Amino acid sequence: MNEQRRLVLKAGSSLSLLALAYSSGLLRPGAAFAADWNKAAFEGKNLDEVMKAFGGSAPAESKAIEITAPDIAENGAVVPVTIESKLDKTESIALLVEKNPSALSAQFDIPAGTDPYAMVRVKMGQTSNLIALVKAGGKYFFATKEVKVTLGGCGG
Repeated sequence: MNEQRRLVLKAGSSLSLLALAYSSGLLRPGAAFAADWNKAAFEGKNLDEVMKAFGGSAPAESKAIEITAPDIAENGAVVPVTIESKLDKTESIALLVEKNPSALSAQFDIPAGTDPYAMVRVKMGQTSNLIALVKAGGKYFFATKEVKVTLGGCGG
Protein backbone atom coordinates (compact mmCIF):
# COMPACT_ATOMS: atom_id res chain seq x y z
CA MET A 1 0.00 0.00 0.00
CA ASN A 2 1.19 3.52 -0.78
CA GLU A 3 2.69 5.26 2.31
CA GLN A 4 1.12 8.62 1.39
CA ARG A 5 -2.31 7.06 1.13
CA ARG A 6 -1.89 5.47 4.55
CA LEU A 7 -0.99 8.84 6.12
CA VAL A 8 -3.96 10.58 4.49
CA LEU A 9 -6.35 7.88 5.71
CA LYS A 10 -5.00 8.08 9.27
CA ALA A 11 -5.23 11.87 9.35
CA GLY A 12 -8.72 11.83 7.85
CA SER A 13 -10.04 9.32 10.34
CA SER A 14 -8.48 11.24 13.25
CA LEU A 15 -10.08 14.50 12.08
CA SER A 16 -13.43 12.75 11.64
CA LEU A 17 -13.25 11.40 15.18
CA LEU A 18 -12.39 14.85 16.57
CA ALA A 19 -15.24 16.46 14.62
CA LEU A 20 -17.68 13.84 15.92
CA ALA A 21 -16.53 14.36 19.53
CA TYR A 22 -16.83 18.13 19.17
CA SER A 23 -20.29 18.04 17.61
CA SER A 24 -21.60 15.65 20.28
CA GLY A 25 -20.36 17.93 23.06
CA LEU A 26 -17.76 15.51 24.42
CA LEU A 27 -14.93 17.82 23.41
CA ARG A 28 -15.17 21.46 24.46
CA PRO A 29 -12.12 23.61 23.65
CA GLY A 30 -13.22 26.29 26.11
CA ALA A 31 -13.08 23.78 28.97
CA ALA A 32 -9.30 23.60 28.63
CA PHE A 33 -9.00 27.14 29.97
CA ALA A 34 -9.34 27.91 33.66
CA ALA A 35 -12.98 28.40 34.53
CA ASP A 36 -12.22 30.76 37.40
CA TRP A 37 -9.60 32.95 35.74
CA ASN A 38 -8.82 35.87 38.03
CA LYS A 39 -7.98 38.55 35.49
CA ALA A 40 -7.69 41.32 38.09
CA ALA A 41 -5.04 39.37 40.03
CA PHE A 42 -2.89 38.87 36.94
CA GLU A 43 -3.18 42.58 36.11
CA GLY A 44 -2.01 43.60 39.61
CA LYS A 45 1.21 45.64 39.71
CA ASN A 46 2.27 44.75 43.26
CA LEU A 47 1.53 42.43 46.18
CA ASP A 48 -1.19 44.71 47.61
CA GLU A 49 -3.14 44.81 44.32
CA VAL A 50 -2.85 41.04 43.89
CA MET A 51 -4.03 40.45 47.48
CA LYS A 52 -7.00 42.78 46.88
CA ALA A 53 -7.93 40.76 43.76
CA PHE A 54 -7.64 37.50 45.73
CA GLY A 55 -9.93 38.96 48.40
CA GLY A 56 -7.45 38.35 51.19
CA SER A 57 -5.92 40.50 53.87
CA ALA A 58 -2.23 41.30 54.32
CA PRO A 59 -0.22 38.05 54.27
CA ALA A 60 2.06 37.01 57.11
CA GLU A 61 5.70 36.13 56.47
CA SER A 62 6.47 32.43 56.96
CA LYS A 63 9.65 30.38 57.15
CA ALA A 64 7.61 27.28 56.25
CA ILE A 65 7.68 28.37 52.57
CA GLU A 66 10.82 27.56 50.60
CA ILE A 67 11.74 29.31 47.35
CA THR A 68 14.51 27.71 45.34
CA ALA A 69 15.87 29.94 42.59
CA PRO A 70 19.34 30.98 41.44
CA ASP A 71 20.90 33.91 43.30
CA ILE A 72 22.15 35.22 39.95
CA ALA A 73 20.22 34.47 36.75
CA GLU A 74 22.41 34.81 33.68
CA ASN A 75 19.37 35.04 31.41
CA GLY A 76 16.19 36.65 32.75
CA ALA A 77 14.11 35.02 30.01
CA VAL A 78 14.15 31.61 31.74
CA VAL A 79 14.58 31.73 35.49
CA PRO A 80 13.75 28.36 37.14
CA VAL A 81 11.80 28.70 40.39
CA THR A 82 10.60 26.02 42.79
CA ILE A 83 8.20 26.72 45.65
CA GLU A 84 7.46 24.27 48.44
CA SER A 85 5.05 24.86 51.31
CA LYS A 86 5.33 23.05 54.63
CA LEU A 87 2.15 24.70 55.90
CA ASP A 88 -0.79 22.44 56.77
CA LYS A 89 -3.86 22.60 54.51
CA THR A 90 -2.11 24.42 51.64
CA GLU A 91 -4.79 25.40 49.12
CA SER A 92 -2.85 27.40 46.54
CA ILE A 93 0.61 28.66 45.62
CA ALA A 94 1.25 31.85 43.64
CA LEU A 95 4.48 33.39 42.37
CA LEU A 96 4.96 37.13 42.03
CA VAL A 97 7.90 38.91 40.40
CA GLU A 98 8.01 42.29 42.10
CA LYS A 99 9.41 44.45 39.27
CA ASN A 100 7.66 42.81 36.30
CA PRO A 101 4.90 44.85 34.60
CA SER A 102 2.35 42.35 35.95
CA ALA A 103 3.52 41.05 39.30
CA LEU A 104 1.60 37.75 39.38
CA SER A 105 3.44 35.27 37.15
CA ALA A 106 1.82 31.95 38.10
CA GLN A 107 -0.88 30.54 40.32
CA PHE A 108 -1.41 26.88 41.20
CA ASP A 109 -4.38 25.33 43.01
CA ILE A 110 -3.22 22.48 45.24
CA PRO A 111 -5.74 19.62 45.52
CA ALA A 112 -6.18 18.04 48.96
CA GLY A 113 -3.86 15.11 49.53
CA THR A 114 -1.11 16.29 47.16
CA ASP A 115 2.30 17.72 47.93
CA PRO A 116 2.23 21.53 48.05
CA TYR A 117 5.01 21.96 45.52
CA ALA A 118 5.26 23.97 42.29
CA MET A 119 8.01 24.40 39.73
CA VAL A 120 7.94 27.00 36.96
CA ARG A 121 10.22 29.07 34.73
CA VAL A 122 9.53 32.80 34.73
CA LYS A 123 10.70 35.79 32.76
CA MET A 124 12.32 38.58 34.73
CA GLY A 125 13.11 41.93 33.15
CA GLN A 126 15.53 43.03 35.88
CA THR A 127 16.87 42.17 39.32
CA SER A 128 13.84 41.71 41.53
CA ASN A 129 12.32 39.97 44.52
CA LEU A 130 10.39 36.76 43.98
CA ILE A 131 7.41 36.47 46.30
CA ALA A 132 5.84 33.07 46.98
CA LEU A 133 2.27 33.59 48.17
CA VAL A 134 0.65 30.57 49.81
CA LYS A 135 -2.96 30.20 50.92
CA ALA A 136 -3.21 27.66 53.74
CA GLY A 137 -6.15 27.13 56.05
CA GLY A 138 -7.91 30.16 54.58
CA LYS A 139 -5.03 32.55 55.43
CA TYR A 140 -2.25 33.95 53.25
CA PHE A 141 1.47 33.60 53.93
CA PHE A 142 4.51 34.69 51.93
CA ALA A 143 8.27 34.27 51.55
CA THR A 144 10.70 36.39 49.52
CA LYS A 145 13.93 35.74 47.64
CA GLU A 146 15.98 38.23 45.59
CA VAL A 147 17.26 37.13 42.18
CA LYS A 148 19.85 39.24 40.39
CA VAL A 149 19.42 39.26 36.61
CA THR A 150 22.48 39.91 34.44
CA LEU A 151 20.68 39.83 31.06
CA GLY A 152 17.10 41.11 30.97
CA GLY A 153 14.41 38.70 29.83
CA CYS A 154 11.96 41.34 28.70
CA GLY A 155 13.82 42.71 25.72
CA GLY A 156 17.02 43.53 27.64
